[in-house]
Amino acid sequence: MIQRIQTVYILLAGILVATLLKLKLADISVNDELMQFFAKGITKGEEIVFSGLPILIFIALITVLHLAVLFLYKKRILQIRILVFTIILLLGLFGMFFYFTYTGFDSPKVAFKIPVAFPLVAVVLDWMAIRAIGKDEALIRSLNRIR
Repeated sequence: MIQRIQTVYILLAGILVATLLKLKLADISVNDELMQFFAKGITKGEEIVFSGLPILIFIALITVLHLAVLFLYKKRILQIRILVFTIILLLGLFGMFFYFTYTGFDSPKVAFKIPVAFPLVAVVLDWMAIRAIGKDEALIRSLNRIR
């Protein structure tokens, strides 16, 4: 439930990932033209140069999985499995950030912003949640052994 530390870790990771929807991820300069990289895509002014639909889908899926894991507190093994899957998705999202910024442009100059590191922080938070859930599971199994 809410009093468990892993709930805080999972909630923080979900909030970090959800904030990626609104924050600027990078500034890209190509041929003296400044473009901005958001989750919705790479924009030049109001014009969308590259659509960020795959990134939006990844962010939405990861956020929904984090919220779902919060309510699966009675099924600890399933929580661990879903969190491992979200870690894989978060690493894929981090790779997609670099793929989107460097492909399609000839020698771009990229200035990444702080929100690009949010998936890595979420990976660490998910890993800490997995460890805490594992400790809970080990405690419950040891108590079942005593009975």
